[in-house]
Amino acid sequence: MSDARGSSADRNGEARGAALVSRLVDAVPLRSGGFIVTLYGDVVEPRGGRLWMGNIVETCRMVGISETLVRTAVSRLVAAGQLTGERQGRRSFYQLTAAARREFLSAARTLFEPQPETGWLLVWLGAEPDGEAGPALERAGFVRLGPQWLLGPDHHRPADPALVVFEVGPKADRAAGSRLADLVAAHWDLAAFEAAYVAFLATFAGIDEALAAGLCPTDAEALQLRLLLVHAYRHAALRDARLPAATLPPDWSGHRARRLFADLYLRLSPAADRYVGQHLLAGDGPLPARTAETLGRTASLTRVRDA
Repeated sequence: MSDARGSSADRNGEARGAALVSRLVDAVPLRSGGFIVTLYGDVVEPRGGRLWMGNIVETCRMVGISETLVRTAVSRLVAAGQLTGERQGRRSFYQLTAAARREFLSAARTLFEPQPETGWLLVWLGAEPDGEAGPALERAGFVRLGPQWLLGPDHHRPADPALVVFEVGPKADRAAGSRLADLVAAHWDLAAFEAAYVAFLATFAGIDEALAAGLCPTDAEALQLRLLLVHAYRHAALRDARLPAATLPPDWSGHRARRLFADLYLRLSPAADRYVGQHLLAGDGPLPARTAETLGRTASLTRVRDA
């Protein structure tokens, strides 16, 4: 009798886990190329950067992305200079290009590391303000204060030696108080950043509740849930200008979203990493379940969660 009850409980748990994954797939907008980027950023790059095409197809299939869409997306990523492929026997393996790896490292710092207190950079474009430097800084979260002047947070430092850059530290931000908050409200769309974080919190509160209620997802489900978590949080966090904390509302939803992301990532990772180490191939053998880089992410997110 006890075996029958245990079997029934296991089946109920599996059904709950599958239902939770299905609900999140419906709630999180997924495009094949973007999800493959998430797969490489979360799983592949910190474990050597190389993955078998069959695993890319299978992992995407788990969240409802067809093989046809995956193969098309991989071809486009190769054409765009983000992935490069090589054959090993009858299998094809893909890894990030050097340029894509630099972008991924920058994104990983934003997602997985504690964020330092941010100051300001005031940038003068010089006598030719219509070049590429201005639009590039605007894409990085800067705003124009005039034809030749841009203001932005100091986590993105322009490398162009022709630009004149003035630095204002975090202490000056706090001293300016409400005036800087008024400046931010006038030039940055905080409502858009807030809406993205609120949507993330609403979508992933259900995972938090399910895990707290005793749900133990399978290893495959844990990886699916973690990839969806990273995909959705990346969508919000990488679009946020990440302005100095002193200029944000005291109940800023980004802080709560970051703590929820860190907590869920840490809780899902033991099972997700176990699946990676048993099923995803880098060549003749599987990707390692853990590496120095993944352990570093765990330590960093633990500090975020416990702050």
